[in-house]
Amino acid sequence: MRRTVELTDMAGNDEGPRVLLLPGLGARGSGFRELALRLTDVARPVMVEYPEGEHAACGARALAEQVLRVTGKVDAVVASSFGGMVAAHLAAGGATRGVAFLGAFTRTSHVGPRGRLISMMGPIAVLGRPGRVAASLAAWRPVASHQVADVVPTTLLEQLTTLRRAFSIHTEPPPPDLRPLNVSCLCIQGDRDVLVPPSSLERLAASLPEGTPRHLLRGAGHVPYFSHPEECARLLTPWLQALAPAGLAVLTARGLGADAGSVA
Repeated sequence: MRRTVELTDMAGNDEGPRVLLLPGLGARGSGFRELALRLTDVARPVMVEYPEGEHAACGARALAEQVLRVTGKVDAVVASSFGGMVAAHLAAGGATRGVAFLGAFTRTSHVGPRGRLISMMGPIAVLGRPGRVAASLAAWRPVASHQVADVVPTTLLEQLTTLRRAFSIHTEPPPPDLRPLNVSCLCIQGDRDVLVPPSSLERLAASLPEGTPRHLLRGAGHVPYFSHPEECARLLTPWLQALAPAGLAVLTARGLGADAGSVA
C-alpha cells in the first residue's frame, strides 16, 4: 500500500524543465514510462504514483496538496484524464508554470453530458473488475497482459481507491479557470477516446489561456501517452524546451488556496 505520493525520477537533461507525469483516476504513473524515456533528452521527467486506501486524498485539490508536499514546485505537469483536475489546482496555486492536458479535463462539464456520470467510474472499477478488454478499449489498441495494470485498476485496493476518488469529484469545487493566468498550456486529445470524447477538447481549451495549442491524434484513445508515446513526445518537446528554467523568472510561492492553436 502506498501511504504517500511516490515518485520515480527518470533523470534526464539536468538543464531541462522538471516535469511531473500525472495519471488519471485509476491508472498508474508507470504507464508514462515510454513517454518519459523519450523526454529525457529535453526534460527531467518524474512519474507520480498516488497514495492508496485510507491514505488516499479523495478530492483533486486534496490530492494536489499531497503531490505538492512531496514534489515542491515544478516547471511543468503532463496530466492525463482526472489528472488534469489535479494539475489545474497546482497551476492555479502557482506550483507549476505549464500544464499539458492529455485526454484530460479540469471540470466535469468539459466532458459534456457524460460528465454528470463520471462518479460511476468508481462502481464500475469495483464491480466490473477491469481487465485486458477494458485496458484495450481505453488505449484503442490491444494491451499486453503485463501492461494492463498501467491503464486500469487491477488490485482490489486500487479499485476501492478509484471508488473513493470517483465519488469525491462532485463533492468539491472544481479548479478555477486557468484562462486569466500566466500559465503555458498544451492540449493533446485522441480522436478515438471513448471516455473523454474529442468534443471535450474545445470546452477545455476555452478555460485555458488564449492561444493554447490543441492537437488531435488520429487513432489514439484515452491514454495517448501510453499508446502513442512517440507522437506525444514530438508534440511535447518544443513546449518543454520553452519551459526550460534557464533565464525564466521563478514564480512566487503561493498556497493552493490563492486566487488565482490549432487542431492538428
